[in-house]
Amino acid sequence: MTRKYFGTDGIRGRANGVITPDLALRVGQATGLAFRRGEHRHRVVIGKDTRLSGYMIENALVAGFTSVGMDVLLLGPMPTPAVAMLTRSMRSDLGVMISASHNAYEDNGIKLFGPDGYKLSDEVESEITRLIDSDLGKQLSASPALGRAKRIESADARYIEFAKRTLPRNLSLEGLRIVVDCANGAAYKVAPEALWELGAEVIAIGVEPDGFNINRDVGSTKPDALSQKVRELRADVGIALDGDADRVLIVDENGQVVDGDQLMGVIARSWQEDGLLSAPGIVATVMSNLGLERYLAGLGLSLARTAVGDRYVLEHMRANGFNLGGEQSGHIILSDYATTGDGLVAALQLLAVVKRKEKPVSEVCHCFEPLPQILKNVRYKQGRPLEEKPVVSAIKAAEQMLGESGRLVIRPSGTEPVIRVMAEGDDRDLVMRAVDEVVDAVAKAAA
Repeated sequence: MTRKYFGTDGIRGRANGVITPDLALRVGQATGLAFRRGEHRHRVVIGKDTRLSGYMIENALVAGFTSVGMDVLLLGPMPTPAVAMLTRSMRSDLGVMISASHNAYEDNGIKLFGPDGYKLSDEVESEITRLIDSDLGKQLSASPALGRAKRIESADARYIEFAKRTLPRNLSLEGLRIVVDCANGAAYKVAPEALWELGAEVIAIGVEPDGFNINRDVGSTKPDALSQKVRELRADVGIALDGDADRVLIVDENGQVVDGDQLMGVIARSWQEDGLLSAPGIVATVMSNLGLERYLAGLGLSLARTAVGDRYVLEHMRANGFNLGGEQSGHIILSDYATTGDGLVAALQLLAVVKRKEKPVSEVCHCFEPLPQILKNVRYKQGRPLEEKPVVSAIKAAEQMLGESGRLVIRPSGTEPVIRVMAEGDDRDLVMRAVDEVVDAVAKAAA
């Protein structure tokens, strides 16, 4: 299967470098053609985050879709999970999110959803790739069949109401002081409003997007500002979303960051107690901490591991009947409610547990003691450093060093030219040494 355009999460790259108007136009045309089913008027919903380049890419996509006869519904700034949800609820044939998620503003991307709200399969992405590289001029619509485009003003309210309905009807967040960090991104309107409507006292940061400041020193990848604000205001909890709000991290009342592994542990135990787990376990990736696996085992629950990427987690969930899964980075998939990671909905599930137990977030969220885990990145320009003999030897030696009490995970990033080297185990010094030796070997091969 070709990976000429698509990575692990749609098409992503430097705006006006990789993600050009011409590419966006062709993606719109190719995807529109791939999803043309029958003679009905086809339509696509398009959402975006707050990057400056979103205007350029949005207009190019509109031109592409309308040129093959698709009507376009423009949502404006909207979380990725909201686009997935609205694709289904508005009976659209396609959903598109223009975002590079947690990346800096210079990057952008195109995420695609089918009519069921799920991300596309590898096979469909291959067909779209083939169409992008084909002669699309011969497949454009005749003048009377061109599509129309219009903006949907009610999208915010639709998503807010959906998020609120994932909680029990009688549950109120009254009495909770919440700081929410929207990363100057897609959720800057909807997340604070939803929390306020549920009764919380809300202090919002990262809600002044200017096209350039998305994820800059705010959001789930930079939670220091949120930690400081939680301590300063003596808040009960902090919620950090990323640029497109499909991932979340929590900050407890002491300013300590709670990652996705702990969140999955909290929700898994709560759902187990309430009889809501559809299978006796959850799904996570190879990056999730061994401490989570041991904690779940103590509850009689399994941890299935997949490759990194929420699409792979979701594929395993759907194939094996799980309704809870996610990533350490904060992609939490609650498939009873959503078809992709939803940072706001995951945060609401945690807040429901906090309200029910009437305990501080630090107590609720400290499910297990994480094992020492070291992750380092090595950037490379070209080639395949992992196939070099010295690197292969270093990896084998590191695995032997860690033995059965640890894990070594090495993978190329699906979104940037970086190799990620992660190890964990009971002995922190041993873990550090294993990572450093592999990183040194990769760095030399990549030089």
